[in-house]
Amino acid sequence: MNAVNPFPFATIKELRQRWPAMPDRDQSYLEALLEDASQFIIDIVPAAAKAAESSRRRVCCQVVRRALEAETQNLAGLESIQTSAGPFQDTYKPLNPHGDFYLTSQEKKALGGGTQKAGAVDMLGARK
Repeated sequence: MNAVNPFPFATIKELRQRWPAMPDRDQSYLEALLEDASQFIIDIVPAAAKAAESSRRRVCCQVVRRALEAETQNLAGLESIQTSAGPFQDTYKPLNPHGDFYLTSQEKKALGGGTQKAGAVDMLGARK
């Protein structure tokens, strides 16, 4: 499937080690999420194939955790909360309402992405 080993980058056991309060989910669902997150990481940051295995594992677990937290109804993953006293109003705005995968800028850097390179293009072409 992919030339990067191990693939997926993390196991369910490693995900649970990094998130002890993880809600119970079907094992095949978790395996699919870990595999999808690993492929997502390679798609977004191809340089991740050369990153440290521990960095890939950590980032993969974080990506899956964010996706799973979006499924819960607790206060994790909220962009903002607004509360009023009268006439009683609560507003919750989720940060990631659909549980999409995403990488933070720090995660991209840890995986070897986001580095800038200088270059030049001759717009006039060679003149003789």
